Amino acid sequence: MSRFRGNHEGKKDAKNRVSIPSAFRTALKGGDNPETLQIVLRPSHNFPCIEGWSPAGFDAQEEMLTALPRFSVEEETLALALNSVATDVETDREGRIVLPAKLIDYAGLGDKVVFLGAGSHFQIWEPAAAERRVAEALSQAKLLRMTLPAQMAPGPRGAP
Repeated sequence: MSRFRGNHEGKKDAKNRVSIPSAFRTALKGGDNPETLQIVLRPSHNFPCIEGWSPAGFDAQEEMLTALPRFSVEEETLALALNSVATDVETDREGRIVLPAKLIDYAGLGDKVVFLGAGSHFQIWEPAAAERRVAEALSQAKLLRMTLPAQMAPGPRGAP
């Protein structure tokens, strides 16, 4: 599974293109065409940013819908919330994608953008909003003493 890490600055050009950071392009490799990459974009549920997913990562999230009762209000609502606003995009040979106007408006993006790694996916933010969000996340994690569940934490020195 792809892992997205780091904080990368970028620019949006007049044609609404942004270059995917090279570290993120590496995490996205594995599609049919080695010259282009597939990405699923969607607005975040919780924040004014755009989420970027590998198709396999997005499909894994969607697969979790099968845990909900078929045809239930919850399943149908979440399926619509995930899929009706998702957009499949492909990079060009230079690793750029065109951001849809609706997503640019949703995230309040200007000429500069920030890509934030979020593990299973990445986020595209307006720079000042990204800075505030990272500071807020660090503060909340510290204040609430958030940690990973013990069974997921790595063992002593090199142990799985």
